[in-house]
Amino acid sequence: MTHLTVQQLSELRARLEKDRDTIQHRLQNNEHYGLDESMRDGSGELSENDNHPGDAATDLYNRSMDISLLERDEHELDDIEAALSAMDNGTYGICKASGEPIPFERLSAIPSTLYCKEHNPRQNAPFTRPVEEELLSPPFGRTSLDERDDQNGFDGEDAWQIVESWGTSNSPAMAEGNNIDSYNDMEIEADELEGCVEPWENFIATDITGNNLIVVPGRSYQRYLDSDEATHSLDPLDED
Repeated sequence: MTHLTVQQLSELRARLEKDRDTIQHRLQNNEHYGLDESMRDGSGELSENDNHPGDAATDLYNRSMDISLLERDEHELDDIEAALSAMDNGTYGICKASGEPIPFERLSAIPSTLYCKEHNPRQNAPFTRPVEEELLSPPFGRTSLDERDDQNGFDGEDAWQIVESWGTSNSPAMAEGNNIDSYNDMEIEADELEGCVEPWENFIATDITGNNLIVVPGRSYQRYLDSDEATHSLDPLDED
């Protein structure tokens, strides 16, 4: 049995119904914050599919804000309808979690609440991290073989390196490493050898018979010469 008087219930019901009508009127007159229209309607574009989000940053921000406002109103409407329903079945003013009476002062401040202050679900911060992070910690998650001594095969990190080499939205200023000034050096382990074990395998070549050793000049060769482990004896030109 509720601890509220008839006058208190009548006052709270009137406030709830007024708030419900106000929200419904607002949604109907602003076309659900403009979400009934497509973003392309305001830009004159036939389609937004070929545009990067950065090309329509203001429109995208406004659309995100409209979605948030709409979700807030819909959530508030749900709370109001639940409170009115509780009034009809005689459970209004009783905390759904503890079964204890909710003080009138709290109901007066938040007429749509069904919980006392101590058991209000909103006091618990929601866990909003993407579920994918459970598989991506440590980096590349279960697809990484770097920590295993018995594996050196193609793994998730290698797959990402290939994709990343075609370019991302990052710039050298946003790169993970320090002192990176080239887009070519931005990838994870950009200096990692590809398809070979030793650095010299990147630029040493032979003919089809395995003879006639030659050096193929290039960035890999120059990088090798600049390193501490370099030896010019690999170059046939230095044999003399």
